[in-house]
Amino acid sequence: MPPIGLAVIGAGYWGPNLVRSALAAPEFSLQWLCDLNIDSARRVLGNQSTVASTSSFDEVLADPEVAAVAIATPAATHFDLVRGALEAGKHVLVEKPLTPTVDEGRKLTELADRTDRILMCDHTYCYTPAVQRIRELIHGGEIGDLQFVDSVRINLGLVQPDVDVLWDLAPHDLSILQFVLPGDVVPVAIAAHAGDPLGTGRACLAYLSIWLSNGALAHVHVNWLSPTKIRTTLFGGSRRTIVWDDMNPVARIMIHDRGVDLIGSGMEQEERRETLISYRLGDMHAPAIPEREALKNVMAEFAGAINEKRQPLTDGAFGVRVLELLEAASLSAERNGAKIAVSNRGAE
Repeated sequence: MPPIGLAVIGAGYWGPNLVRSALAAPEFSLQWLCDLNIDSARRVLGNQSTVASTSSFDEVLADPEVAAVAIATPAATHFDLVRGALEAGKHVLVEKPLTPTVDEGRKLTELADRTDRILMCDHTYCYTPAVQRIRELIHGGEIGDLQFVDSVRINLGLVQPDVDVLWDLAPHDLSILQFVLPGDVVPVAIAAHAGDPLGTGRACLAYLSIWLSNGALAHVHVNWLSPTKIRTTLFGGSRRTIVWDDMNPVARIMIHDRGVDLIGSGMEQEERRETLISYRLGDMHAPAIPEREALKNVMAEFAGAINEKRQPLTDGAFGVRVLELLEAASLSAERNGAKIAVSNRGAE
């Protein structure tokens, strides 16, 4: 199929990465880079680029050669930009979070349905080879029944002027959780405790607990104040446990055949008090994970959804479900860690 005409909106932090990936993707033909600061757009493109630059979003939308836009602007601008692009008949890839609120996210997803356009949320971690392998392992039953998830995402990070640590870092972990969960398992409630020891007016560290419909519990720790950078998640199952260390390029994923079994687990509650604990001390292996840039997979999925007229893996409804968890976590933190039920309504 001929390349899809694409425009990138935003030349700030993430926009240059989208430009680079779009230029390298055979599925797309990059036509425009749009930014309110035209000089920023020109610096990103360089002197030799054949891609046009503009500060006018309307100019981009008026171009019939542009069939899709990739938006990398502050979250507060997402609703108006995505709505304008969908109403102009463009397919949309938008940086996470989809919008600042669930209500706005649902409106955009409904608009995408009405206009028959693709709306995809760029939850980049879901397209890393490691996370895609973890999804395959869990969905394929390799670890048995999911029993717990324990995630740590901490570093010495920049205190953001417009969002707290929940909305900056937790979207990664919550989107990964949504992505790898078996189809019959969903989050049902969340609780969060957050702290601002520096007095910045925004939470700089947070601890989240997410209850799942199968009785499992997930825990997420996010922190801007740690002197060490840790990116580790454990997915514990009844048969095996996956340890994902994103800072270890040699063995990003390790699968442990170690765990705890309860002998006589089929007994009644009174009888189970007399049962014995058995420890499994099996092997560990590290499957080979191909090193492929996640954004290449993002671009391929976006193009595939457009050409095949199907929903992408992280569509608008997926983005809304992540927003539901974030909003509930923020509400819980405001209420000193109260347990908040989540609906998993998505775009409904």
